[in-house]
Amino acid sequence: MTIDLSCLDAPVHVTAPRPPARVTACARVHTSVAHDADEQARNLHGWRQTYDQLSPGRFTGTLTECFLDDLTVFREVTSHALRQTCEIDSDAYWFGIPILRDGMGRIDGHAIDGEALAFRPGGIEFELTTPADYEFFGIVIGGERLRRHAAALAHLGLVDRAPRTELVHIDEPHKVQLCAWLRAVLEESTRGALSLTGCALEHLQASVLETLVALIEPRQPEPLAASTHQRRQAIVAHAREYAIAHRERAINVPELCEQLHVSRRTLQYCFQDVLGMTPAAYLRTLRLNGARRDLANAARGTLDPRATHSVQEIAASWGFWHLSQFAADYRRLFGVRPSETLKGMAGAPLRSN
Repeated sequence: MTIDLSCLDAPVHVTAPRPPARVTACARVHTSVAHDADEQARNLHGWRQTYDQLSPGRFTGTLTECFLDDLTVFREVTSHALRQTCEIDSDAYWFGIPILRDGMGRIDGHAIDGEALAFRPGGIEFELTTPADYEFFGIVIGGERLRRHAAALAHLGLVDRAPRTELVHIDEPHKVQLCAWLRAVLEESTRGALSLTGCALEHLQASVLETLVALIEPRQPEPLAASTHQRRQAIVAHAREYAIAHRERAINVPELCEQLHVSRRTLQYCFQDVLGMTPAAYLRTLRLNGARRDLANAARGTLDPRATHSVQEIAASWGFWHLSQFAADYRRLFGVRPSETLKGMAGAPLRSN
């Protein structure tokens, strides 16, 4: 899904510089159930770890992993309290995102509360203690991928301090919505609803990464010292033109920064000043409006009536490859389903842009 947590004033999509599409790549999903803590530890791919069961009773653990090249998303649920010694591959980074209910986990003795993510680099053993009936999401990112992304955003601090950072701050509402989105990705992957190759796979990986970095990075505004309001308007206009020119894929903030020769904070400041919203929120709204116009024009027969136009085809033409997320975002913005727009709408034909 296009990870739009734009309602969080946060994310965007692909890393910069934009990598080429990899048409041979595809997502893989693996689900397992364990009835022993050691078996649960073995089921998680790419980890060296030992689980000690701390509370009595028969253990049950479930694990769903979605492998996306150099990024893995997983959800783990364990029935009993555990002490875990864990270590991921040396050139990787792990984010742990717990669902808090009756108790909270700890990483190297530090409580992972409602406003924190766990974070560890590879090649360093760490200890997790988790209560009974614990659920959390994990994201493992290849080291090169994260470092490249951090460098593109001039946001190297997280990577630089990784060995000393067990916890990363995130406000709780954003954390809850991030978990809901990750759950949706894994559930649809398990059902086979996500068929990801090439650009779509690259987009999902970059969306996860961009969302994480956007949610945890410092958010100080960066005023444009020598910039006028007209200059800021021009930057926003150029961003819009570039996004429309590449409508078939979801343009991301790092790519825009590269194209417009501005920093991420400068771009954020321009959009907040001119439109009162983040670049991520605007770019997604722009594409949703474009899709709406095409759906309406298809209903009127003014969008190449010789061709067959489905909701899925039109959504994909505007860079929305995750249909159910597109439908949900569309309905949230416009108050109707995409299919209802496609069935017919009164009024004159709308322009395509």
